[in-house]
Amino acid sequence: MNIAIIPARGGSKRIPRKNIKLFCGKPMIAWPIEAALNSKCFEQVIVSTDDEEIASIAQNYGADVPFVRPKNLAEDHTGTNPVIAHAIEWLNSQGLNPDFICCIYATAPFICLSDIQAGLDLIIEKDCDYVFSVTSFSFPIQRALKFEDDGKVGMFYPSNFYTRSQDLEESFHDAGQFYWGKTQVWLEGKPAFLSNSLPIRLPRYRVQDIDTFEDWQHAERMMEVL
Repeated sequence: MNIAIIPARGGSKRIPRKNIKLFCGKPMIAWPIEAALNSKCFEQVIVSTDDEEIASIAQNYGADVPFVRPKNLAEDHTGTNPVIAHAIEWLNSQGLNPDFICCIYATAPFICLSDIQAGLDLIIEKDCDYVFSVTSFSFPIQRALKFEDDGKVGMFYPSNFYTRSQDLEESFHDAGQFYWGKTQVWLEGKPAFLSNSLPIRLPRYRVQDIDTFEDWQHAERMMEVL
């Protein structure tokens, strides 16, 4: 049994009501719910929320909201792992006992059902702990700059000043879309980046972190183009 869990608390600060704010004509959370349902990978698509309005909208788009997330798991500094673990414990208490859990972020409008499917195939084939989406940095991080205390510019890695960009190793970052994981690994709280994990690589044009209104506007322009 495979279950998708979409964490969606109601207390977003930087973009108020971000999870249900209209994005290209639909509530933001509708995009990942529809991708998860259309992937046909899950027996259930569950939204974990503390918010009645989010719960209602999620149900309108086909997700299940079988429990209310406790307030102590809906605070500003609550991490993803405790939220997923709470959902798994609820599922186990109902006798469901899933094999794999896929955490899907509520603010991932570019998520594709084919990537979700590829993630499930990979975690089964390779028997790893996690499979999650990544994309490449657009510029070599080895040549990243910083501001010194006196306001002047410095390099994080000065030894790379004379190294050509094309000679530096390509680097990647979490795409912030989905995280397939074995149920027991989620319960143990193992971090995805430090575990026995494999990536699903996404093109940069389908990845956008949405934390500010500028991010939001950029993401909508990307969606219109796509």
